[in-house]
Amino acid sequence: MFVSETPLTVRYAETDQMGVVHHSNYPIWFEAGRTDFIKKMGMPYSLIEQKGAMLPLLEMRCRFRGFARYEDNIIVRTCIREYTGTRLSFSYTIVRAGEDRVLAEGETMHCWTRRDLRPVNIKKHMPEIYDLLEKAAKDN
Repeated sequence: MFVSETPLTVRYAETDQMGVVHHSNYPIWFEAGRTDFIKKMGMPYSLIEQKGAMLPLLEMRCRFRGFARYEDNIIVRTCIREYTGTRLSFSYTIVRAGEDRVLAEGETMHCWTRRDLRPVNIKKHMPEIYDLLEKAAKDN
């Protein structure tokens, strides 16, 4: 399975009074990892939207196992957790660069829709996108 690694540096504005990254930033980092994953998969998300497909969020989960601080270099590791023609789930692991200790892990679930937000089967509607997902899910 293909795993994308997205490097980020913690900005001052992302920390709280204790100097620790505020929990509200993790969904933003998940999105950065997800859009980077899709781009590295072979098609930028902006092109997917231009083709008429959308990927709204249905669910999100995040578990905190450690913390990051201002100016820490972190890595968001993103991979496909599960996919069908209508749904796509991602898994995320956030670590400090150069370390294996997990700071946070999470998942997001999305559904494929048309621009009018009506669900669509991407395998039938845009098989070229589904083929990229399938390749990324099985790629070593």
